[in-house]
Amino acid sequence: MTTRPVTKAAVIGTVIEFYDLALFGLAAAIVFDDQFFPADAPVAGTLGSFAAFAVGFLARPIGGIVFGHVGDRVGRKPALVITLLLMGLATTGIGLLPTYDQVGLAAPILLTLLRLAQGFGAGAEYAGAVVMVAEASDPRRRGLWASLPAAGVQIGILIATLVFTAVAPLPSFESWAWRVPFLLSLVGVGVGLFLRMRVQESELFRRERARGLSRFPALEVVRKQPRSLLIAVAVNAPYGAIGYILNVFVLSYVTRTLGLPATVGLTGNVVSSAVAIVLTPLFGLLADRVGRRPVFLGAALALALFAFPMFWLVDTGRPELVILAVTLGYGVCVTAMFAVLASMLTEWFGTRYRYSGIAIAREWTAALTSGPAPLVASALVAAAGGASWPIAVLLVVCAAIAFTAVSLAPETRAERLDGRVSQQPVGSGAVI
Repeated sequence: MTTRPVTKAAVIGTVIEFYDLALFGLAAAIVFDDQFFPADAPVAGTLGSFAAFAVGFLARPIGGIVFGHVGDRVGRKPALVITLLLMGLATTGIGLLPTYDQVGLAAPILLTLLRLAQGFGAGAEYAGAVVMVAEASDPRRRGLWASLPAAGVQIGILIATLVFTAVAPLPSFESWAWRVPFLLSLVGVGVGLFLRMRVQESELFRRERARGLSRFPALEVVRKQPRSLLIAVAVNAPYGAIGYILNVFVLSYVTRTLGLPATVGLTGNVVSSAVAIVLTPLFGLLADRVGRRPVFLGAALALALFAFPMFWLVDTGRPELVILAVTLGYGVCVTAMFAVLASMLTEWFGTRYRYSGIAIAREWTAALTSGPAPLVASALVAAAGGASWPIAVLLVVCAAIAFTAVSLAPETRAERLDGRVSQQPVGSGAVI
């Protein structure tokens, strides 16, 4: 099958996945504390909302192993269909939940259970989308094609933010209107399933299946490509924390700490996501021309240098400067890293366990760093008396770790995914 239909099916699923994930993050920052936690303890409600947000990441490593196994043993397509369906149904269920005032402690418990289901489904969705596109694409343009699911991430975040921004000012927002974005997820799932059921497995995977697939791909990737896996983990861990701090925590910081209207933070997310959608394929194309490493390393360095100035802009409380800060930090720096990371990850792992390798690297680090990041950031700000400097320090540290990890990896631009491994991180000479 040609690259275009595969990319279309992969991107639409990624849009839906991150629409669902972004909705939960937005609602956790703005409305879940009032809906699912006691009204007489606002700080505890905020922490409880972010704790529920973080809990979903605990299921992602399990989902990554399970669906990574399905993707490498049964096929990329079945894994992508199941994960899309599971995530969509869990998100729709959140829109139907009773509140704390209606059922008491059962409300946060039910919210947490559905968040766990959402996280389990998210455990390997993006990994599978990137793998399918990369395996179907021309090696000379893999950076561009593999970046398109990453653009789908931004499209999903943008749509979620736009829908949430539209319902947030409504008088009925806290009574029922906040539920509408969650219920709309079911429509997207239908479209995504229609497209994904029509795609075929890549030629690379079909050839690998003819030779005999790995019985336990997760164990095989740990045994045969440990250095690749360690580098992938070292890159994904800080990157994930950075993304959720800038996309979720800052929204809460702007509304709860600075006292600005929620629309300011939401507008910042809209603008930064729109910029990211445009820049993502451009960064992917740039990585095809100059290499993966220069683009990623430059973005990580830029973020480290911009961390403190970014929060100086945010702390002015001026809406236009808040939006500018989020756009430069997330829409440019984080986007460049994310766009290039897609192709790098697919080039670091063999076909027999590529799905599992990427899923493990992404989802285990998501559980350890991405999910807890907004909660940790909130606690740091509270401990600093409302000051933002600890968050800037945290961003610098994360950017430095990501920079160091990619510095240890080789350049993989235009590597053939069906050739011998020439990358330094692999070190095993395994056929991919």
